[in-house]
Amino acid sequence: MSAGSLNETPRGSRLHIAIFGRRNAGKSSLINALTNQEIAIVSSVPGTTTDPVYKTMEILPLGPVVLIDTAGIDEQGELGSLRLKKTIGVLNKADLMVLVIDAGQAAGEYELDLIRKAGEQGVPVLGVLNKIDLEPEARAPELEWLLGIKVVPVSTVSRQGLDVLIKEMIGLAPKDWASPTILGDLINPGDTVVLVVPIDLAAPKGRIILPQVQTIRDLLDNEAITLVVKEKELKKALAGLVRRPKLVVTDSQAFLKVDADTPGEIMMTSFSILFARYKGNLEALVAGALAVDELRPGDRVLIAEACTHHRVEDDIGTVKIPRMLRQKAGGELRFDWSSGMEMPIDLRQYNLIVHCGACMINRKEMLHRIIQAVGAGVPVVNYGVLIAYRHGILRRALSPFPSALRLLEQSKTGVNAGGKSLCGGTGADC
Repeated sequence: MSAGSLNETPRGSRLHIAIFGRRNAGKSSLINALTNQEIAIVSSVPGTTTDPVYKTMEILPLGPVVLIDTAGIDEQGELGSLRLKKTIGVLNKADLMVLVIDAGQAAGEYELDLIRKAGEQGVPVLGVLNKIDLEPEARAPELEWLLGIKVVPVSTVSRQGLDVLIKEMIGLAPKDWASPTILGDLINPGDTVVLVVPIDLAAPKGRIILPQVQTIRDLLDNEAITLVVKEKELKKALAGLVRRPKLVVTDSQAFLKVDADTPGEIMMTSFSILFARYKGNLEALVAGALAVDELRPGDRVLIAEACTHHRVEDDIGTVKIPRMLRQKAGGELRFDWSSGMEMPIDLRQYNLIVHCGACMINRKEMLHRIIQAVGAGVPVVNYGVLIAYRHGILRRALSPFPSALRLLEQSKTGVNAGGKSLCGGTGADC
């Protein structure tokens, strides 16, 4: 595998390894040693690293990873407190924590507190006893007894212990850090899958968007026959097939036409719904779609996107989704928008959160966002699930996913376990 191909693996599909430790413990030096590059700034001045720094690389046989360099956990003062808050926030997206300890310093409450926080988030922790070239008498077993974690002696200068460290990282990495497939479990080798990819103002020039690319690769990995068409050519493409396809997957914005042009006996869904399952919790997002019926004029809605991008004239996040929700609520709503790595701290102020497909963040981060919303008592839905629901075709779009479909079916006649109506709309809405 070439270096170029490794760098092209999307960040959201990489194992996230967070490097924690006190100021000047050697976190940045460790990242440079692991990558064999001068990636992170190294200085003898404590506190050189401020905000978390992300570096993509390959660690075999783990595969593509993201190494996250963080500020020191012993930062002091008001500014230090803000940096520490951002540092701790990295746990929301970390699949594995590497805790770096200076061999010349005693470990104590800072490290124990961080290990406790990692345990609360379900993040495994691996210790690194760094700078053993300067402190040859330092002993890892004593730290292991104190901290209750595996500790590997390392020198980033001589590279002693790096091979052992990588081996331990491989062993400690969660086996389920990412969903194994986007749709490979829905098909068999030799099945035909038709992908509908509109080429409109939102399509990047000369290429297609990341979820579509990842879906194509997943189909190839699962030995499926993949046919990619624009929405205008779908009917002709289906008519030309000798055997009907197992599945049609469409961009959410072409839902209505694709629904009309795809025979009812063929399963149909969207890229966004596939990614709702792949990156998050599809059932929770379906429940969020049902809550759209409860919106009233004046309610507050957060539209959250995991990346920043150029806005087109009829942008889905700033134009189409707000228009759709205003129509449903029957009046004006108050909208806030967030983009990038963080959502607003206080989610309780919102009546609904609408999230993008999350192709640019990893599964753990998206699950954390869903948990944040649910914990604040705020329903959350993603673009594709919402669009299908409002078009009255969510039932069909969920046909490949029985558990999510059952949740939707409950909305016709019943209430959920908490006694709240699952659907306040018409049969078409449900």
